[in-house]
Formats: sequence, C-alpha cells, structure tokens
Amino acid sequence: MTKNIAILGSTGSIGRQTLEVVSAHPESFAVAGLACGVNIQELRGQIREVRPSAVSVASEADAHVLQKEFPTVSCFWGPEGLCRIASLPQADCVLVAVVGSAGLRAVLEAISHGKTVLLANKETLVAGGSVVRKHLLMYRGALIPVDSEHSAIFQCLKGENRRQLSPEQLDKVRPEDALKHPTWLMGAKITIDSATMMNKGLEVIEARWLFDLPATAIEVVIHPQSIIHSMVEFQDGSVLAHMSLPDMRLPIQYALTYPERLSSSWPRMNPAQLGTLTFFPPDRKKFPCLDLAYGALEKGGTWPAAMNAANEVSVELFLSKRIGFSAIPSLIAKVLEAHKGIMEPDMEDILEADRWAREEASHHAGASHHAVARMIQP
Repeated sequence: MTKNIAILGSTGSIGRQTLEVVSAHPESFAVAGLACGVNIQELRGQIREVRPSAVSVASEADAHVLQKEFPTVSCFWGPEGLCRIASLPQADCVLVAVVGSAGLRAVLEAISHGKTVLLANKETLVAGGSVVRKHLLMYRGALIPVDSEHSAIFQCLKGENRRQLSPEQLDKVRPEDALKHPTWLMGAKITIDSATMMNKGLEVIEARWLFDLPATAIEVVIHPQSIIHSMVEFQDGSVLAHMSLPDMRLPIQYALTYPERLSSSWPRMNPAQLGTLTFFPPDRKKFPCLDLAYGALEKGGTWPAAMNAANEVSVELFLSKRIGFSAIPSLIAKVLEAHKGIMEPDMEDILEADRWAREEASHHAGASHHAVARMIQP
C-alpha cells in the first residue's frame, strides 16, 4: 500500500533527502504536500517531480505566483499554510523538518488530525515537549524521531520495556569556520548549534520527551567518527548500540517505513574498514551551551522555550557577524537570567516565552554592540 507523505521543510537538507528516499521507492511512497520558506526555485522543481496536491510557502506573494504557474496545486502561505499542509486529509504521515520553533503549531495540528508525525525538528520538543505529549495522549497519536541519535535510541528500544580548540581560539572562530562540520552536511543553523554543542543540549531535552527520561539518565558522549549513534544501557548492565554510516537517509527511511524495513542502495558500513572508534566526555567549560540546556530542562516550564528562542537569535547574530562565537552562550545566559517562567505552560504561554526571549536577546545584543561601538570611538 502506498503511503502518502506531507513534507514540511522540503527544500532543506532533510527534506531533499526525504525526497531521495521517496524517489528510490516510488511503489511505496507518494507526496501529498510540500512546504518551504523562501526557496521558491527549488520548490518549483519539486512540484514538477513529485506532483503534490498542495504546497505552502512563507509569503503570500510567492504563493500567488506559484498558483498561477501550477493551477492544479493548492497554494498556501505563512504559519496557517504550514498547518494546512500538516493536516491534509490525504496525508498519512507528516515529516516535520522546518528550522526552529516554527514547527510546534504544525506538529500539534498534524497530531490532532490523526497523522503520524516524523519529527526532524528538535526545537518543537525543546520548546513545547509537555504540550506535544498531552496532544499525543489526547489524540492517541504517534511520533517517530528522525534525528539520527534519537532514531538510533528508538531502534535499540524496539521490543524492549570534533576539533578541539582553546577558549582563546574559540573567540576567533568565524561563521565560515564553524560551518565546516567534519561528518555531516547540514543547514547553517544546526551546524552552528553543533559547533557550540547546543545541538547536543537540544537533543537531551528532546530525548527527555521522546523517551520519558529524567535528565540524569541522559548522557552526552563525543564520538568523532559518527558511526555509533546511540548506546542504551539496560538494568542488567548490558548495552545495545546502533551503528551506521553518517547518512540521514537511513533514519528518514526507517521513520517512513516503521515498523518495517525496506532495502536500500545507500553505502554500507564495513566493520573491517572502520579503524578505531573513540569516545570522550564533552568539555563543559569550553562549551557552556550544554549546561545551559541541562539547566533549562531542570527548571522546566517555559525555560527551554526561552533558551531555544535566545539561541536562535544568537546564531542569527553570529552568522551575520554581529556577535562573536563565544558570545552565543553569554547572550543565552543573560536571557535565561531575566526570564520569569511559567511552570505548566499551554501553547500560548510557550509562544509568548519564545517571543519575549527573542526580543530580550536582540535587546541585550544591541546594547552590547552599542557599548563596543562607543568604546572604539575616538
């Protein structure tokens, strides 16, 4: 039976690789809807290739242009358009790969309409994990992780109850340096999160909601070769590990086919050629973002949402060269210090915390930039 998929974030890295998986198995998958932000040119090619019944883009003007070009395709726009694609009647599952906290409302919409959610967006659970869990229970929904580490944990649990730089060197890191990830080809935001180790912090919070674990049961280990994606320890002391080459098409395909597996033509791992696999704990002094994430998770409520929003603003400021690399965690910490959180938030509380934290981060960044400008004036 063909499974109909809606893809939110179709022009990003995960979205494009999802379409590769769909193309490799045309007898198993069809695309019901696509959503992207502003990459209209790539979306045009995707529409011609997979012929979805509906698409959504960021701006109304782009939606009208596409509607004229593709009169048989329903074209939507903005946050409401994203939710329309997430709730398409013909879609069996919704792969959510949009960047940042924009995916939260769409995930809730998909769950409430009985869709299986394939989640490749960390920030949805970071900001709104408690609300997502309530929706899953209320609507008896299903959520399958796509992120490689969480997919690996998910698979291990089935059937069961980098470069090292000194602090001085980090101060000199430029956007073009931080965007060079050694094993994964990813979008700019997630690559910077990986460089600051905020990505691991977000994954810890995500794992808390995916697997109903306390923070003390989730450990971060650095593994430069990116071959082992998870290790799960059971009560008898045995450990199951999930291994594969670093290729996101593998967890994407597993999420699409769960609980079955399809054959694939992707490159295979040869254990005899792996060489030495190494592991070591993260340096929390060099990478304070990890402790910021653990701290926000421990506080709970709206603190993770505020942290996530402050991080998104900080990364944008770094990429535009308005702040330095080491200023990212400092700016996030300032926002969290000023945050007056709500312990049992609903979705509106989460969205308000997100809005407030963005304004607060921009305010602090602007004040710091102004102070530096005054200091260098003659």
